[in-house]
Amino acid sequence: MQYNNLLDRATEVLTMNDRGSYTQPAHGLYPHQWLWDSCFAAIGIRNINIARAQTELLSLLRGQWHNGMFPNIIFRSDSQYRTDRNIWRSWLNPFAPSNVTTTGITQPPVLAEAVVKIGEKLDWPERRTWYRSMWPALLAYHEWLYHERDPHKEGLTLQIHPWETGLDNTPPWINEMHMHQLPFWITAVKATHFDMVINLFRRDTHSVPIDQRFSTIEALTLFDMQRRLRRKSYEINKILDHSLLTIEDLSFNYILVRANTHLRQIAKSLHEALPKELLTSMKRTEKALEELYDDYTKQYYSRDFITHRLLKIPTVATLLPLYAGSISKERAAILVKYLEDEQMFGSAYPAPSVPINSDWFHPKLYWQGPTWVNINWLIIDGLKRYGYHEHAAALTESTLEMVAKSGFYEYFDPLNGEGAGAANFSWTAALVIDLLS
Repeated sequence: MQYNNLLDRATEVLTMNDRGSYTQPAHGLYPHQWLWDSCFAAIGIRNINIARAQTELLSLLRGQWHNGMFPNIIFRSDSQYRTDRNIWRSWLNPFAPSNVTTTGITQPPVLAEAVVKIGEKLDWPERRTWYRSMWPALLAYHEWLYHERDPHKEGLTLQIHPWETGLDNTPPWINEMHMHQLPFWITAVKATHFDMVINLFRRDTHSVPIDQRFSTIEALTLFDMQRRLRRKSYEINKILDHSLLTIEDLSFNYILVRANTHLRQIAKSLHEALPKELLTSMKRTEKALEELYDDYTKQYYSRDFITHRLLKIPTVATLLPLYAGSISKERAAILVKYLEDEQMFGSAYPAPSVPINSDWFHPKLYWQGPTWVNINWLIIDGLKRYGYHEHAAALTESTLEMVAKSGFYEYFDPLNGEGAGAANFSWTAALVIDLLS
């Protein structure tokens, strides 16, 4: 199928969202710089402007905390966003950067992937220089992930808020959130139906229909979780002492495995020796991830950090071990069958963020049904490395067809391909450029 002008249209979206040194995800709803959004943007931009792609990632360095963490958002300094900055108050933590304001949590570690993808477009001397410019920050980030988020040295990193997964309202997290006792004030809002009034003031539903976002009760609960983290100044020891919810997230940890592979590649290119403790942690992760596999259902799941209980609600994250490249060919074959299954992930426009036969499935509700181009990009990458080239080509074709049909939306209805969420979304445009390339 020919995709007339799709490359030009995608480039226009990125130009529209270009803030000079970084790309905002979408105008209005997402005005700041997001961590994995910038990584996906850079992966696409490298195909049309390698220097601009490098700038995209270098701009993330200004937000890195002194302990190595990359926050999920770097806030704009404009006066109109003072409320956003004050909600987080990153300055409460001594490790936060002094020249910018950020959140106090991270996001899936896609940075190493983006660094390597840009490197592939450079000649060897330039690639080495590029790797060298990103190496200290990248190494510090991976060391922080294990030092702070794997306190028991079990191999899996824990996440302290659903926003850290990138899949903000993914069912396993939302289900666990509802299982905990809601704060009194949220219970009161729910009982009095005052959430109907609050709906009128939600910024995220001004440009997006409310039935495409999480409920107001869930939004308030997510905000309350963030407020508790802020009260503890985002210090992990204080957080774990009285944690509301800590989960070893499936998608985050399998993305980390792939990121570790890239980190080794970069280190080898630079003739750098990775610290022994970090190497040990990385090897431990590859083994520990198999503990997230359930033999009965033959799927991978996230796990409760405290109890090690598998959270057996299937989502598209169960396909991401393909991207990590660390599972056996036999288990990869099982996951590919799920991608083929029309009752699971084999919809007309795959891959839905939860299986179609799930009670959680809603075709346009954020991370509880819609197809996302960034997740498809990760799955396509994994399919190729396991030798499923026809499946990768088919998923590429359906993804491009979906965007060509509906536009560069944030996410898409997996049943009919209709766009949903924010329009003119940057990573959709960027990854379409990469898939076309």
